[in-house]
Amino acid sequence: MNVLEARGIRKRYGGLAALADVDLTVAKGQFVAVIGPNGAGKSTLLNVLTGLVMPDEGQVLLDGQIITRMATNRRIRAGLGRTFQHGRVFARLNVLENVMTGAAIRSDLNEAGLRDAAMEIIEQMGLADVACEAIDSLSYGRRRMVELARAVACRPHVLLLDEPAAGLNSGEVDQLVDRLTALRATHGLAIVLIEHNMGMVMRLAERIFVLNFGCRIAEGTPAEVQADPTVLAAYLGEGYVHAGV
Repeated sequence: MNVLEARGIRKRYGGLAALADVDLTVAKGQFVAVIGPNGAGKSTLLNVLTGLVMPDEGQVLLDGQIITRMATNRRIRAGLGRTFQHGRVFARLNVLENVMTGAAIRSDLNEAGLRDAAMEIIEQMGLADVACEAIDSLSYGRRRMVELARAVACRPHVLLLDEPAAGLNSGEVDQLVDRLTALRATHGLAIVLIEHNMGMVMRLAERIFVLNFGCRIAEGTPAEVQADPTVLAAYLGEGYVHAGV
């Protein structure tokens, strides 16, 4: 069963076709990556899926329900989670309070219950030692992890990640890979990842969609995408090899 679908999505900004008849399907518990050069339409697609941008044509479905015109907050309550390319956390709140805001979105728990729910996620994300720390005191990598923890606390069925590895060092990327792998195993999440770190993409994704100039130019397993001449020419580069696949 598909938990998330985009059907025939089109979006124009004046004379620019940001998305041109794009289809995307994500099955329950599946890890899907969307890759492509800068300006290919990847973030626009995520914004359409989350309701921050309305498509000119096409439909978005979550768990079989059409949500194309649904407000973003209602999509979150329906089971869609999201992180952003440049990281968005509440700077005036500490780590625990940030994650509690996520837990509150889909729950009628009292404050104590929200704290317990948030702490469970915080511990899973390896943030227990900084739960009461101010956001500004954290490293950039840990702030990104707090944003991810807050999104998971919303209890999504589908988690959309917009370049979560941007700005992270290699050790932090390895930690992120481990956390995402554990989240899928623990929560059964479907995950849609936009990412330029191809090592991370090839380690995690079961299926890869490739966009270029707003069009889907390829779709397949990591091995299939790496062998596709169109993808090599448009994005990965001739002779691209990833040792993990």
